Amino acid sequence: MDDGKKVQESQELSVALEAARAAAKLSRRFYSGNFTIRTKADRTPVTQADVECEQLIREIILGAFPDHGFFGEETGKSREDSSRLWLVDPIDGTKGFVRQYPFFSTQIALSREGELVLGVSSGTMFDELAWAERGAGAWLNGKSLRVSNTAEIENAAVSAGNLASLAASAGWQAYGELVAAVDRIRGYGDFYHYHLLAAGKIDAVIESDVNILDIAALKVIVEEAGGVFTDLNGGEVDLQTRSVLAANPALHAAILPRISGFVQ
Repeated sequence: MDDGKKVQESQELSVALEAARAAAKLSRRFYSGNFTIRTKADRTPVTQADVECEQLIREIILGAFPDHGFFGEETGKSREDSSRLWLVDPIDGTKGFVRQYPFFSTQIALSREGELVLGVSSGTMFDELAWAERGAGAWLNGKSLRVSNTAEIENAAVSAGNLASLAASAGWQAYGELVAAVDRIRGYGDFYHYHLLAAGKIDAVIESDVNILDIAALKVIVEEAGGVFTDLNGGEVDLQTRSVLAANPALHAAILPRISGFVQ
């Protein structure tokens, strides 16, 4: 969709947007720092905000769709036999949230018969609410999104994040060569560089060390904005995906051969 005309929301999208808006109000209240923190087994923090936001989202979604599955960052999976699975990260960017960085977000996606078909990305402190459904375009605060048409690597603006596993791999030199070739390199990180990509304000995003809950909604948004969204080897995104190359079609095709095969 590129005519700027918003289509009617499905019930599933309406409920996902309701849940995202409710979680935004709650996470704003916690953002000042008045919350408890504990450390999970993988040494990552989980806050009271993570737990309560996920509980709220879960109540809203499963209240509307009790027969759907739910896969949350804090509560894990339920009803895995369902053909519809909601994937939710209530506070994506918890480490930043704890330190009062504004780049955290709420991510809500829906998979139907194994295909990601809906995504909502709420950048709470930026007042950015992006969403997309298959065949209905991508939107940010009600405005239609479209990726850029930049075709040459030397003219590209690229944002990168979570590069630890890439830095430890044979791909680090190839990444360095790409950095030297592009027009501009930035590290906006988390949800924000995907919003910029979908809006045509940057041209490509490279990440490693991600999980599906971080990127499921953003994949739908970028693709509905006309972009291509794969892992760094060009593979389709699934529950085991750990890396991302997202870009407009021309730059995805140009960048992929330079970096593929280095990160699993």
